[in-house]
Amino acid sequence: MDRGSFYTGTYRNVFKEHGYSESEITARLEDTWQQIFYGDEDTRIYYENQDNETGYLLDTGNLDVRTEGMSYGMMMAVQLDKKEEFDRIWLWSKKHMYMTEGENSGYFAWSCLPDGTKRAQGPAPDGEEFYALALFFASHRWGDGQEPFNYSVQARDLLRDCLHKGEDGNGFPMWNKEKKLIKFVPSCEYSDPSYHLPHFYELFALWSYPEDRPFWKEAADASRDYLKISCHPETGLAPEYAHYDGTPNNERGYGHFFSDSYRVAANIALDFEWFRGSEWEVEEANKIQKFFSRKEPDDYRRYKINGEPFDEKSLHPVGLIAANAMASLAADGPYVREMVELFWNTPVRKGVRRYYDNCLYLFSFLALSGNYKIWKPEDRDTRPLGSVAAASERL
Repeated sequence: MDRGSFYTGTYRNVFKEHGYSESEITARLEDTWQQIFYGDEDTRIYYENQDNETGYLLDTGNLDVRTEGMSYGMMMAVQLDKKEEFDRIWLWSKKHMYMTEGENSGYFAWSCLPDGTKRAQGPAPDGEEFYALALFFASHRWGDGQEPFNYSVQARDLLRDCLHKGEDGNGFPMWNKEKKLIKFVPSCEYSDPSYHLPHFYELFALWSYPEDRPFWKEAADASRDYLKISCHPETGLAPEYAHYDGTPNNERGYGHFFSDSYRVAANIALDFEWFRGSEWEVEEANKIQKFFSRKEPDDYRRYKINGEPFDEKSLHPVGLIAANAMASLAADGPYVREMVELFWNTPVRKGVRRYYDNCLYLFSFLALSGNYKIWKPEDRDTRPLGSVAAASERL
C-alpha cells in the first residue's frame, strides 16, 4: 500500500481524475463557499454579528448554534485561507460557548441561541476535536497571535482538558482512557462511530502536549479498530450510537443508520487519504457505495445497519450524497464514478434543513478537489516538508 498525503504532500483531485477541468473545479469550490457563507437567505448558514468581530453558523433546522457547525466552519475557513471568518467564529465560540465553571469547565456548550444564550450546559465531543485540529492548522498556516488567537496554545489546552478532565474529581474526560475511545458525551460510556477521527488523532499525537502524545497515537489505532466492529460487515452501515463492543446502542432509538452515520464514510475516506489507515477502509468505502448505488436519493431512508429500510425518509439526502462521494478517496470499486458524478450534479441544498447537508457538501468538495489538507508547522529540517523520511521522524 502506498503512503498517504501526510508523507507525500500530494492530495488527489478526484474530480480532475473524472474529467472535470481545474478551472471549473476551482470556480465551483469558491462558489460553494460563497453560497454557504454569503448566499441568499435560503442558502447561507453563516451570519456576522453587529459587533463586527464575531460570526456564527446557524443550524437552520433547529435555529441554534452548535459546536459541530462552529468547529466545521473553522475547518472550512482554514482550508480555504479565510482567516477573517475563522477568527470571527472562534471568538464567538470563546465568548458564548466556552464554559469556565462547573463540571464541564474547559469545554464548549454544544448548543446556544443566536444571541449567545446557552441552551445546553454540556459539550458534544465532536465539536472539541474539530476545534482542536482547526486551531492547529490555523497556527501552522497563519501563526499564533494574542489570546484567544494563540491558536496552538488553545488547541493544546483544549486537548488536555478532553483527556484529563475529572482527575481532580470534577467532571469527566471526553475519551474513555482505558479503551482509548471517544464518548458520545463525557458523562456516558458509549460512543458514536461518526465521532471517530483517527486521522485527527495521528496529528494530535504530534502537536499536543508531550505527555499526551502517546495516548493520541493509541487512540488512532483504537478508533480504526472500533470502526471495523461498529460498521456492518456486509452493508458497511454504522449506527448513530454504539456500545464499546461495536454493537448498536438503540436505548434511545439511535441504533440505526441515520444522520450522524453519514459522516463515517467521509471520515474513513479522509483517514485513508491522509494516512492510508488500513486496507479495510477501501473495503468499507466500497460496501457503502454499493449499498447506495441501488437507491434513488429522493428515497433515502433510515436503515437498520443490515440494510433493512424504515418508512422514515432521510432528513439530509444531500449530505448523504456528499459523504458517499467523499468515500471515493478510499473506494476502488465500480461505483466511484456514479457517486462522484451524482455529487457533482447535485447543487448545495436550500431551505430549512440545509445546514447539515451543506456542511458535509463543502467538506466533500474540499476533499474530492484535493483541498482538504494537513497544514503542518514550519519545517525546520533542510528536507522538503513532504519528505517521507522527515515525516516519519515526526511520527
